Amino acid sequence: MNSKLYVGNLSSLVTEDDLRNCFIQAETVTSIDLIRDRHNGNSKGYAFVEMSTQSEAQQAAFMFNGRILGDHELRVKMAHSHGELGGGPNRGSWYPRRLPQRGGNKRY
Repeated sequence: MNSKLYVGNLSSLVTEDDLRNCFIQAETVTSIDLIRDRHNGNSKGYAFVEMSTQSEAQQAAFMFNGRILGDHELRVKMAHSHGELGGGPNRGSWYPRRLPQRGGNKRY
C-alpha cells in the first residue's frame, strides 16, 4: 500500500524541516525527499513525503491540499509509483515504435 504523497507548488525557500513541521500534524512522517536541481541545488518546487500508513497519508493529503506554506498554496495528492501510470504492452497503452525519419526538417 502506498503511503507516499506528492507535494507540489512549493516555494523555493521551503526546507525539509518546514515540510516535516507541517506534515507531522497529520501523524508520523517516515521520510521527506525535497527534489532539488542537480546543477545549482535549488528546489524544483516539489517533494515527496512518506507517512507511516496509507490512512495517515490520505488524511494528510486531505488536511494540506490547498494550505498555504510560505507564500504558496500547496498541491498535495497520493504519489504513484512508476509502474502505476501506464506504458508498455501490458498496461493497455502500447504504441507502435516510430521508424526514424530521414531527410531533414520536413513538416507534413
